[in-house]
Amino acid sequence: MDLFQAMKTFTAVVEAGSFVGAMDAAGLSKPAVSRHVNELEAHLGTRLLQRTTRRLSLTSEGQAYYQRCKEILAAVQEAEGEVGSSALQAQGRLRIGAPQTFGALHLAALWGRFAAQNPQVTLDIVLSDRVVDLVEEGYDLVIRIARLSDSSLVSRQLARTRMVLCASPDYLALQGRPQHPQELVRHAVISYTYWSSGDNWSFEGPGGEVTVRTHSRIHANNGDTCRAAALAHQGIILQPDFLVHEDLRSGALVELMPGFRAAELGVFAVYPTRKQLPLKVRRLVDFLVDALRTPPWEQPRQDA
Repeated sequence: MDLFQAMKTFTAVVEAGSFVGAMDAAGLSKPAVSRHVNELEAHLGTRLLQRTTRRLSLTSEGQAYYQRCKEILAAVQEAEGEVGSSALQAQGRLRIGAPQTFGALHLAALWGRFAAQNPQVTLDIVLSDRVVDLVEEGYDLVIRIARLSDSSLVSRQLARTRMVLCASPDYLALQGRPQHPQELVRHAVISYTYWSSGDNWSFEGPGGEVTVRTHSRIHANNGDTCRAAALAHQGIILQPDFLVHEDLRSGALVELMPGFRAAELGVFAVYPTRKQLPLKVRRLVDFLVDALRTPPWEQPRQDA
């Protein structure tokens, strides 16, 4: 018995609702359709279909097996599509969304390389810190830096970044260096408008989680603006290490309270679905995974 063919035939019978109806879908004669189903039931040692002169119905075992058959057949089809398309050239318009600062700092230099490797792909790159709707706004892929919640979207992690509490040495010399998160209420804070918890900043310390409600002197919806204000000695910021790592290395900014850790976030490539993923999207995801395997903010100093 050809088990794979029998599974295809059984699935065709279920979806057609009859042996006769499955003939065209399976490309088989009625006796062949019946033989495949009978052999499958004998192989499994259970009845999959209840047959009467008027209709077919699935047994409980048949219902469970039908669902598994659908999954297996879909996976085989997807694998064949991947192999078949591997020799093809990616092509078409690729609409990509990314956060402003991350897109400018760590993605801008990559697009030329990707375009050179995929000359038939046209790139449409949109930088925005707003959370976009991939499907409604026609994005093929977006980069999100977050703790991703369950959703119908598909994601692949590219890197990680941690939020760093820091300020300039001049600010700290004038205002003092906080030793505990609760002391932040007495300091000038420069906050990021799209931070998920707003003005409530949380840290994991020796005694567990500590949350403090900060009072912002400056609000900005752009990380570069927050960083610039901190470099101008205007207050304390909580920003990702992909933005401030060079400042921390040079001493222009100083990390505060390293014993109290802020959030660690994932850098994700997010796309609408894994099924029948266009080759251009698959190529981009693989490219980004490779390009960010050791991200710049995790690399050692050149003079170290």
